[in-house]
Amino acid sequence: MPQPLWAWAILGLVLLSIELLTGTFYILWFGISAFCVALMLAVAPDAPLSQQLFAFSLLSLTSLAVWRYKYQRQGMVSRVGQSHDDTIGKTGRITLAVSPEQNGTIVFTVPVMSSREWTAISDDRLATGETAEVVAIEGNYLRVKRALQERNPA
Repeated sequence: MPQPLWAWAILGLVLLSIELLTGTFYILWFGISAFCVALMLAVAPDAPLSQQLFAFSLLSLTSLAVWRYKYQRQGMVSRVGQSHDDTIGKTGRITLAVSPEQNGTIVFTVPVMSSREWTAISDDRLATGETAEVVAIEGNYLRVKRALQERNPA
């Protein structure tokens, strides 16, 4: 019969291999927890099976819960590959009219997120040639509004 230490280490390898194939990050925590139980058995080889299963369950669920809490909190703040801080507030010129019923396009003089032209959505009606300001990023679209024009005193 194989030693429990090797059984937990092999289980950890199998779970990490499955994680590499799926890329979900959920199975990762179970694989790491199995390795931790193997390390626990290296230090205390006489630990009963109930203690091993309890340690595996506690480590797995705790690490999964911590990761989900942190991931959800960061997921609302930013999206991978998109820099909200640099894009929000940028102004561009509408090249295809945009309205609540129709998507348009906006062009920037300096590329925004590696592109000069973006699909624009808006709650306002903006005609071709108007200046618009980016107020949000929604997937692959930029939500825009009419830019405030500075008025020169007469």
